[in-house]
Amino acid sequence: MMIFKKLKISIFFSLVFICFNCKQEPKVDGQKEKYKTEKGYTIEPVDIQHVKLSDEFWLPIIKRVQEKTIEYAIAKCEEEGRLDNFLVAGGDREGEVKGEMPFDDTDVYKIIEGASNSLISAKNATLEKVLDSLIDIIKVGQEKDGYLTTWRTINPAKPPAPWVEVKEGKRWESLAASHELYNAGHLYEAAAIHFKATGKKNFLNIALKNADLMVETFGSEEGKIHTVPGHQIIETGLIKLYQITGKEDYIKLAKYFLDNRGNSENHELFGSYSQDHIPVVQQDEVVGHAVRAVYMYAAMTDIAALQDDSSYEAAVNDLWDNMVSKKMYITGGLGARHDGESFGENYELPNLTAYSETCAAIGSVYWNHKLHNLYGDTKYFDVIERTLYNGLISGLSLDGINFFYPNALESDGEYKFNRGSCTRQAWFDCSCCPTNVIRFVPSIPGLMYSKGNNTVYVNLYASNTATINLNDDKEIKVTQQTSYPWDGTVKMTVDAKSETTIKFRIPGWSRNKVTPSDLYAYVNKMDNQPELIINGNKVDAKINNGYFEVTREWSNSDSVEIYFPMEVRIVKANDKVEEDKGKRSLEYGPLVYAVEEIDNLSFNEISISENEEFKVQNEDILKGINTISNQKFKAIPYYAWSNRGVGKMKVWLPITKD
Repeated sequence: MMIFKKLKISIFFSLVFICFNCKQEPKVDGQKEKYKTEKGYTIEPVDIQHVKLSDEFWLPIIKRVQEKTIEYAIAKCEEEGRLDNFLVAGGDREGEVKGEMPFDDTDVYKIIEGASNSLISAKNATLEKVLDSLIDIIKVGQEKDGYLTTWRTINPAKPPAPWVEVKEGKRWESLAASHELYNAGHLYEAAAIHFKATGKKNFLNIALKNADLMVETFGSEEGKIHTVPGHQIIETGLIKLYQITGKEDYIKLAKYFLDNRGNSENHELFGSYSQDHIPVVQQDEVVGHAVRAVYMYAAMTDIAALQDDSSYEAAVNDLWDNMVSKKMYITGGLGARHDGESFGENYELPNLTAYSETCAAIGSVYWNHKLHNLYGDTKYFDVIERTLYNGLISGLSLDGINFFYPNALESDGEYKFNRGSCTRQAWFDCSCCPTNVIRFVPSIPGLMYSKGNNTVYVNLYASNTATINLNDDKEIKVTQQTSYPWDGTVKMTVDAKSETTIKFRIPGWSRNKVTPSDLYAYVNKMDNQPELIINGNKVDAKINNGYFEVTREWSNSDSVEIYFPMEVRIVKANDKVEEDKGKRSLEYGPLVYAVEEIDNLSFNEISISENEEFKVQNEDILKGINTISNQKFKAIPYYAWSNRGVGKMKVWLPITKD
């Protein structure tokens, strides 16, 4: 029986649910660990430990992940041998490699990261014991010099996936496919969050030992291996370790890996699939495997910020512009093709065969959050919000134990594709998406607010209470009450005793912008404008980079009300998107809507005109939603589709023929 099973995880998960504001200050060697954003970023997120969420939309989703999905994923990892692999690698158990992927180790790391994000919000001794037990198992599988990829340690001549080439069975010989460095990246990411949550070094030391091996092994110096990872993420992981330790070798290696992509004198290139076709500073089109791409772009943004690198900064801006103007689905999803899980050509955005991997949506949020930390422009949160409410949470079922790997925008009820079909699945041979959801969802409260230069940014709207510490020991308490995304009214109180700037984000949809580009546009412009009211008086606030900007001497219990008028919006795609010509889609607030066959008996006859009148009403289905209906059809939020069985679905509807 596994070590952690003795802790009776089913009892633990009945206790794990978090009050998102129990202030836990991690200790390291008796000193408070500040874990501040490096000075290269001008804006810093307000940590999840300072945001108590009470929201009727996001709180149940986070709770579902904590109470059901984590437990379910641990059971799956045990069932499929993820944990056994560490024990076999370390000689504590006999056996062969279990599982089908060379990166199965990372599922365990991502579960620990998600659970650690929960610990940041609130102490939980039982949860810590579960994680300590998992970490003890991981430690068994680490080799003496720090190496940690269990399949190669167990049997280097027999990879779990046939596409991993083996010549001599040596380390690092097939980095295009072996995922040895990808495994390390998720290890570092998880260890950094666990350290931040607990102040313990048991997991961090495993990561640092491995990272030191990487520093000794790779680089430009004579005697080191000159190459780059096949699948990126080690770069952001190394940078997180640098931010914790201050060890320059880590960020130096991260930049080495980035600098040498597309450098044929350094290694035999992996090609555009791995963004290894030209140097990263010359890349201006998002190409290849979408998840690899956004992880790399996030690391490039770190380098631009932390090392004030203008060439990296220019490149990430060009790449972002290309993505949002030519290659992003209306749901925020990324990746048009099943072949290579990749971006397609510019404006190639098929619906039925869309890949739009859940992991790519998560990676997009991470990247856009870094860009906001760099610039403070609301356009990055416009992408984050669209992705969160649509193409990201669509990857998790309403019961918390079924998943989409790809997130298509149309279903005929029959079409089946790689790691997916027209219905959600309980697990996958490649389980990266379920465990990525686990690592990400508990961190959502950390997106709500940012701070910098005596300024508070209110980025997302959800019921919560946040305590925000600014420079000079200023403390501001912000409380939100709202039914967003079902309603656009947000009521706040601000408790402060100082002059401070607060920026209240005006969502793109409320500014008549579908996306920060011309890729999509509203057919019906909304004339009603958002309003800001402070202490009962309407404020003609300055709008700066998409925020209502208010600088004033705040006092205790100042009341703030924001009204974002909501109407049913009809959306058209750029004419260059061939797939969506002659079609329109529906939105309400930040939500993209879809029609499902179960609600519409005449599904195949559904069409839409541009002067439709719609009814919006709350219904007690699908955990409580607003539906959009008229005389011809009923639509539900896209994220909730395929929770009532197999059937047809469409986001884009044909225009009614006159």
